[in-house]
Amino acid sequence: MSQQLFTLDYLDTPPTAVAGAEPAQDVRVSPATRTGRQRKLYIESYGCQMNFSDSEIVSSILFDEGFDTTEQLADADLVLLNTCSIREKAEQTVRMRLSQINSHKKRNPGMLVGVLGCMAERLKSKFLEEEKLVDLVVGPDAYRDLPNLIREVDGGQKAVNVLLSRDETYADITPVRLNSNGITAFVSIMRGCDNMCSFCVVPFTRGRERSRDAHSIEQECRDLVAQGYKEVTLLGQNVDSYKWASEDGTEHVNFAQLLERVARISPELRVRFSTSHPKDITDEVLYTMGRYENICKYIHLPAQSGNSRILKLMNRTYDRAWYEERVQAIRRILGPECAISTDMISGFCSETEEEHQDTLSLIDWVQYDMAYMFFYSERPGTLAARKLEDDIPLDVKKRRLQEIIDLQQKSSFARNQQAVGKVHRVLVENFSKRSQEHLSGRNSQNQVVIFPKKHYKKGDYVNVFVHTGTGGSLLGDAVE
Repeated sequence: MSQQLFTLDYLDTPPTAVAGAEPAQDVRVSPATRTGRQRKLYIESYGCQMNFSDSEIVSSILFDEGFDTTEQLADADLVLLNTCSIREKAEQTVRMRLSQINSHKKRNPGMLVGVLGCMAERLKSKFLEEEKLVDLVVGPDAYRDLPNLIREVDGGQKAVNVLLSRDETYADITPVRLNSNGITAFVSIMRGCDNMCSFCVVPFTRGRERSRDAHSIEQECRDLVAQGYKEVTLLGQNVDSYKWASEDGTEHVNFAQLLERVARISPELRVRFSTSHPKDITDEVLYTMGRYENICKYIHLPAQSGNSRILKLMNRTYDRAWYEERVQAIRRILGPECAISTDMISGFCSETEEEHQDTLSLIDWVQYDMAYMFFYSERPGTLAARKLEDDIPLDVKKRRLQEIIDLQQKSSFARNQQAVGKVHRVLVENFSKRSQEHLSGRNSQNQVVIFPKKHYKKGDYVNVFVHTGTGGSLLGDAVE
């Protein structure tokens, strides 16, 4: 299970790491929709791609209930924060934001405030009773109940539903695409996680794994193509464990088969996915990627540590040798040009200096294109919090993290240098952040490519000759 799915948000330079402890928290405010409805929804999303996808589901449910969205907090009748519990800093950010929002509420007593997502499930009593920060608390599997909960709050009651489900996938809800560039979209294929990584809260906040109907996934992707979208990212806490069967037992679809179904919708539709688990990614998936040019040659394969003892303490259910074999399979089947990214945690419980060196040696051996890097932060309720001592001093965690960051930056730079002097097929997603005269897009390997605009526009596939590679992006010129 990958615990860090922070999105790039179409940056010119993907964040290999922010100097210091961790990547900046990704926060998105949903854009305005104006159809004349009287009530206005303001929604902020924090953390992972799954949260942003969930906000699109929530907006769809409330749109049908009579809510437009607004980008202005002061105009909102209902304010929702879709939250993340992965790291302590994420929770602190949300608490500070709720305090700010409550100052607005004092000037607008009719405003309703709610918390959605992982923090909702974990901290429901604190939010509602102890700190009185919110009016309603709604867990990830209870979004269909939002209209009823809002009616309870309208009637003067506090409202909560954080029940986890064994079958909810929201398969029949067409998401409202929020903060979309009109080119790329997330498609949720499963919910929950059955992996009990000792550092992770997700199994407790999002429940058990359940896979969405394959036909509904295909149809959502077909609809996106009809609307002009050019790329989908299939989302799940562990996409490799996707497994769906029809009620009559005549159809069985695993992830490799689903990937192929989506790829065959259109050769002009790029397909990405996140996140893979090293214990589950199969050669069948890799061979499927190899057969279809429109399945991007990029795999996020979180390692978390390069030491087998630490991996066992993390309950990752693989050791270093297994992980290395999976990397070798990727290189063998898809070639050295296939990009691999990872997550790494420094300073996990009882980690020694020698074991930290094993993490550095793994980074050096794999040569990751990109990584999300963190020092260990104990999360209440996890297996590690209950059974292991968080005994590495903070200054040691930070020093080890900086060594990981420094090494990974060298690896990212080296991988980008390998792209120089080659032509890459780039899907244009937006203007460059730095100039309206340049466009920004990504190649199959998820590398950001910047080039002069000329006559090209968003949604175009452009062949770009790359002449310069930095640590975070590639620079080039379009070739006819």
